[in-house]
Amino acid sequence: MFRLFKNVIFLVWLIGALVSLSIGLTWCSLQLATSVVRLTTEATATALKHRKQIAKAVAKTKAKARLKRALVMVPIAGIAAGAYFEEQDYREWKQQNPKGNRQDYACEIAALTAEVLDELLQEIPDNLRPSEERLTDQLPKCRTLE
Repeated sequence: MFRLFKNVIFLVWLIGALVSLSIGLTWCSLQLATSVVRLTTEATATALKHRKQIAKAVAKTKAKARLKRALVMVPIAGIAAGAYFEEQDYREWKQQNPKGNRQDYACEIAALTAEVLDELLQEIPDNLRPSEERLTDQLPKCRTLE
């Protein structure tokens, strides 16, 4: 009789231990799943937040390429090719900014080109570099799109 009682106690203890272990592991897995969902949501929010900065970096790279194309243009064929490339860039910009017009595009390109030109001019010695006022006077006065 004592042996049966001992076996029953052991089985009750074993079942209790297994149930508590199962509950504990389920709780840990739920916490990990919640953490994964939270981190995924934060990563998505961060990506959306930085989308504008990424678009500006892409536009800046395009402005550098545009400046290089303008510098190497040859008289007649180069002007035609440059005009074609500009029209293609405008169409891409227009898809991203459907409410914008050519004036808005020109202002955005002028601002980006000015930034790139400023970076390039920093590499030129001071005695050869044109004055900043002379360059800024050449830029059109634009309204901000933001």
